[in-house]
Parts: sequence; C-alpha cells; structure tokens
Amino acid sequence: MRRVVICSPWRGNTELHSRYLDACLRDSFARGEAPIAAHAIGPRVLDDDDPVQRLRGMLAGRAWIAAADAVAVYIDLGSTDGMRDEIRYAEIKRVPVEYRRIGGEWANMR
Repeated sequence: MRRVVICSPWRGNTELHSRYLDACLRDSFARGEAPIAAHAIGPRVLDDDDPVQRLRGMLAGRAWIAAADAVAVYIDLGSTDGMRDEIRYAEIKRVPVEYRRIGGEWANMR
C-alpha cells in the first residue's frame, strides 16, 4: 500500500473541514492507499493556539511527509497557508504531490 499524507483545510470551519477530511480519507482508502491526516490528529491533543504546541504538531506532520510515498492535496475547498507549507516541505523532500478533487457535493463549496 502507498503511504499517503492527506493535505486538506482544517482551521476555521472545523465542522465543515472535518466532514471534508472524512470524504478525503474515504477517497484515499478507495484508491487502495494507507492515508494519514496529521493535521487533524494534533489539534485533538495539542492546543493549536499555543505556538509551541502548534509547531510540535506541524513538525510531527512533516515527519510523516518525509516518510510518505506521496502527499495528496485535496483542493475542492481551496488551500490554506498550512497546506501550502506542507506542499513546499514535500517538494523540498522530493515527495510527490498529487492534487485531487472529490467533486460532487464538495464542488464549488468554497
């Protein structure tokens, strides 16, 4: 199985972004991948408003990117600064970046 880091929006409307992430994960599993979404795991146990804890979460996400076979960037809802940071890091580490859309109910929902 390909190890894929899911890159999708999280901050802001977390209810919408959580539902979108679920759809992204389903899409990745349907492709036969082994996805992880560190950007949604860290905020469950770290304080995203504390700069030290936020950085700790971001560094953990980067560790997963460095070990991944690809980064899947889901763009139906646009992109965030955090997503762009993950994309730049993946490019530095020469991890392939794949842009994806789910479409359906998510099309043009920005």
